[in-house]
Amino acid sequence: MTGGNLTRDEAAERARLLTTRHYAVELDLTRGDTLFGSKSTISFACAEPGAATFVDLLAPTVRSVTLNGAALDPAEVFDGARVHLRDLRAENVVVIDADAAYSRTGEGLHRFVDPVDGEVYLYTQFEPADSRRLFANFEQPDLKAAFQFTVTAPPNWRVWSNESLEELSQDAAGANVWRFNATKPISTYITAIVAGDYHVVEDSHTVGLPDGSELLIPVSAMVRKSLAPYFDAEAILAVTKAGLDFYHRIFDYPYPFGKYDSAFVPEYNLGAMENPGLVTFNEKLVFRSKTTDASYQGRANTIMHEMAHMWFGDLVTMKWWDDLWLKESFADFMGTYALVQATRWDDAWVSFANGRKAWAYRQDQLPTTHPIVADIGDLEAARLNFDGITYAKGASVLKQLAAYVGEEAFLEGARRYFQRHAFDNTTLDDLLEVLEETSGRDMKTWSQAWLETAGVNTLTAQTQTDGNGTVTAARVRQSAIPEFPTLRPHRVAVGGYSPNPATGAVELVERFELDVDGELTELPQLIGKPRPALVLLNDRDLTYAKIRFTAAELDAFERGGIAALPDSMARALAWSGVWHMTRDALVPGRRFLEIVLNNIEAETDISVVQNLLRQASQVRKRFLDPANRPAAAARLAARLWELLAGAAPGSDHQVAFAYGAVRAANQDSDFDRLKDLLTAGSTAGGTLAYDGLAVDQDLRWKIIEALAAAGHDDDAVLAEREAAADDTADGRRHRAAARAARPLAEAKAEAWALVVETPDQPNDLIDAVLAEFHQPDQGKLAEPYVERYFAALAPIWAERSIQNAERIVSGGYPWPLASAGLLSRTDAWLASAESKAPALARLVLEARDDTARALRAQECDRNA
Repeated sequence: MTGGNLTRDEAAERARLLTTRHYAVELDLTRGDTLFGSKSTISFACAEPGAATFVDLLAPTVRSVTLNGAALDPAEVFDGARVHLRDLRAENVVVIDADAAYSRTGEGLHRFVDPVDGEVYLYTQFEPADSRRLFANFEQPDLKAAFQFTVTAPPNWRVWSNESLEELSQDAAGANVWRFNATKPISTYITAIVAGDYHVVEDSHTVGLPDGSELLIPVSAMVRKSLAPYFDAEAILAVTKAGLDFYHRIFDYPYPFGKYDSAFVPEYNLGAMENPGLVTFNEKLVFRSKTTDASYQGRANTIMHEMAHMWFGDLVTMKWWDDLWLKESFADFMGTYALVQATRWDDAWVSFANGRKAWAYRQDQLPTTHPIVADIGDLEAARLNFDGITYAKGASVLKQLAAYVGEEAFLEGARRYFQRHAFDNTTLDDLLEVLEETSGRDMKTWSQAWLETAGVNTLTAQTQTDGNGTVTAARVRQSAIPEFPTLRPHRVAVGGYSPNPATGAVELVERFELDVDGELTELPQLIGKPRPALVLLNDRDLTYAKIRFTAAELDAFERGGIAALPDSMARALAWSGVWHMTRDALVPGRRFLEIVLNNIEAETDISVVQNLLRQASQVRKRFLDPANRPAAAARLAARLWELLAGAAPGSDHQVAFAYGAVRAANQDSDFDRLKDLLTAGSTAGGTLAYDGLAVDQDLRWKIIEALAAAGHDDDAVLAEREAAADDTADGRRHRAAARAARPLAEAKAEAWALVVETPDQPNDLIDAVLAEFHQPDQGKLAEPYVERYFAALAPIWAERSIQNAERIVSGGYPWPLASAGLLSRTDAWLASAESKAPALARLVLEARDDTARALRAQECDRNA
């Protein structure tokens, strides 16, 4: 990983020694397309005069360093990552003038040139520790300070930062000089700059405060000009305003950062980032093709998530990355909570249960899982903990906590937390303290069980009945794997569902809540009653646990029993349980596909539909025995074409089934349909038409990628023709992906050279190419890349940015060659000296575990 590491111990010692007061940061963006000027003036105090410390900076050149008026030799004090300072005074001022580098990989100050019109767009992304690529600073979250940015930029650009503009002037060369007001005390990683000739929609919003006064908040949304025709800023700002109203109402603490700008930026590494006053979003949340309402719900969730950070994370910030969850788990929970309470997506917990929690469950079953409160020894470890545990498991546990202590006690705890620690840094103990005050419960015991141990529990309903079907014994069995044996207390609802004898419609016949603790918990509520056809543990999704089903329940599911459930949350939990059993090699992959295909048509929640289609695709690619794959794949594709034909014109289901059918195509007849869709779409002139289906740009590219992977575009004519018509950043990325998908040795060599051997590529390009590089039926083409992959790992980790390296390590693993031999080769590498970087070894171990799980699933499918 390029860039200096920082350990927790080093950060703690520096925080003990220093108090940061103010930064004046001057940036010159007029020096060319490679470097920019960066000058930091830092005022800080030192508790031990005469001591030494260091300032963090990643820059090609340091021009000058001045400490308390004395010039220092940059060659002596700058080592490439740190500027070393000695003989500190009680009060100090250091000035560091450097030439910093623009980024092409999304860290620091990213520079993007739009191929459509040649416009240049800049934005920053720092978390956890890349503000030192923009300006010299003390790069750790607990050294907060006020930041004042001054930016010199071309005259046709606009510039934004965390705070409002104080003054706009011109220099002698005619460039604009943007001087911003100083921020309140914030951490370095949430400072921000956005610059360029963005398309901007500006507005304002007034929120009422508890004392009867009002707070006027300027709001805006921006995107690069070539995406302006697709930019639904009104909808984005409507969610933003709803969020501001909601969080003011429940947090009872005024929005502390003045304005609220939302910048949708290109080639972004994340979904979004909570920079106070200037939130950055991935521009993929601006939809240039028809998409489903699940996409709009997901975008709204992201907006609410980032807004929650203004309080959880920005106003009150964790001391060190051990407590990253203090902001991310809360924001993930609050994002869905706010959607349910303040928007039209009042069933958002269903999407959370079926989609977001699936991410957590997968992460928590990897050998590299960790407690929510993790042990983060340095920045490399911190970078990899932005994962399903920190986000989705943490949010799931907080959802359970709100039920455990009561919603009002939970929110009152948050209010006290903000009031007590505003503009300060906290640890887990600070949160537990306020929750104990407001709930009266022992939070330390709860924390030890849920926050400080790893792994996921499994809950199984065990019942015995007499000859009449009456329950004579009933209990919940809780289990855990030996590596992570903790059995936790769970608050669960139990739902009983059975067909109505008169109508045949499945109804809820029993529901009760109880506390599950230990290995066995009795269910006396079921005794003496007919056993429901389905006993659904964790109905309403109150806890975080996997659930198991009986053979009879699975049989009913295969006959359409999930679709028959009357409640969307109950269906989502049933789907979740079946998916877990498939991943755990308890349900064969072919059976999972049958359950999906026999139930999905009646599923009304589009987010669940799309998640099921993604899971079905994963099963087809990785969980089926190779001998069973052709027939199962043909069945999957045929059924999806049927579902597409039967979907309502223009509906979300039609869009979802269209993408699903494209992804599942595997027969010549499927590829003929895809070619017809390219030429005919929904018009009357083609041989295949689906009324209301818009075969727009994104769908066209997915069709071309599918055709390329199947050998129907070996000469790349389709990809090149489409790229000429869609000469955009998206088009260029899809072109590269389609070329990589082709079943040709030269195509794989071209893709490998592009993403592995060419440094500093945009991360979304690497994602797109590696997603198509390996195909389930192209194992022979993957064979030459096994040794090349393992040989490349250590150099890539040492030389590439962390974001580039992560993607190549995970996406380049040769999973189509799943076998005991591949596991052995991986084990040999993990045992070698080349695996000494813990974060690198973690990624390889996770890829190995996915392959081992796939092999177990294939064996289950083979033996079924």
